[in-house]
Amino acid sequence: MLRFSGLLVLAMVTTAGLGRGAEVGRVEELAPDVYFYQGDLDKGYCNNGFIVLEDYVLVVDANFPSAARLLIGEIRKITDKPIRFAFDTHHHGDHAYGNQVWVDQGATAVANTGVVDEMKKYETGHYGSSPGRWEEAAKEREDLRDVKLEPPSLLFPDAMIFDDGKHRVELRHFGTAHTHGDGFAWLPTERILFTGDAVVNGPHNYVGDGNVSEWIETLDRAKALGARIVAPGHGPVGTGTLVSDQQLFFRELRRFVQTKSETGGPAEVQSAVEEMASALRGNEAIARYVGDGFSAQVGKVYTELTGRELPNGRSELEAAERHLASHGEPSEQAHNDLRH
Repeated sequence: MLRFSGLLVLAMVTTAGLGRGAEVGRVEELAPDVYFYQGDLDKGYCNNGFIVLEDYVLVVDANFPSAARLLIGEIRKITDKPIRFAFDTHHHGDHAYGNQVWVDQGATAVANTGVVDEMKKYETGHYGSSPGRWEEAAKEREDLRDVKLEPPSLLFPDAMIFDDGKHRVELRHFGTAHTHGDGFAWLPTERILFTGDAVVNGPHNYVGDGNVSEWIETLDRAKALGARIVAPGHGPVGTGTLVSDQQLFFRELRRFVQTKSETGGPAEVQSAVEEMASALRGNEAIARYVGDGFSAQVGKVYTELTGRELPNGRSELEAAERHLASHGEPSEQAHNDLRH
């Protein structure tokens, strides 16, 4: 564990009106010195956060290079303090491919050890093998053509703490969720939680690189923090109920798939996809999570429960293609990733 020592001071955070007026591409101050930036999904961007500490700035998620440059401009409107750290919440391109932009600013890219493990699995070109996701992404994204892949170099297994006497930021890993290297940024004084894609706010869940059953358990640990404000990986900022809503969606999804798999085979489960989607849309707390990727989510959960695949795995392939489209992931590579 790395600790930047200092004393804590108390701060009050209000969630009144939280997220009102929030819009893509606009910085929102969540608490003194703590900011949220909602990324443009049409450009493949994730959300970002940044915390202005006494002597430096800590950024949550590197994003893509073009988004990183936009965010640097926004940070400079607020502070001229050096940007010292960029925290990758996981290995996906929309959260980590901008690392070089931050490193060029003098920052160090930080992540859970699992992020580099996942990069070694998918960024095979960088690690001396056949072209991987980065190389394919560069064919499609102009903003990748003038930078190189920069894996995080400062790694932690469970936790890393930044504490300047005014703000304490705990980088935490609670287990497998959206990926096998998910990290959270937790500000205990302000009770603000930046989640990466372990929690989203809308139909943005991609399950191809994680494990839904373990994801539910991981969210139990995140929920125990008692966050008042949750800044998700995609979608608008919200209150602490976002973690519970995300978890409830997966629990209900898993329950429906399990029930259907106990009473029928793969074909029956697949034919019930729209029935399950309709039932989940009927739950007001989680209806917003049902979207184009729902069939793929059913397929992933079915495989986790039974070890088998649904007859038509095309939905999972299409979900991978949609999720990785802005990375430039080709159909054949996406298909191979789904099989591992």
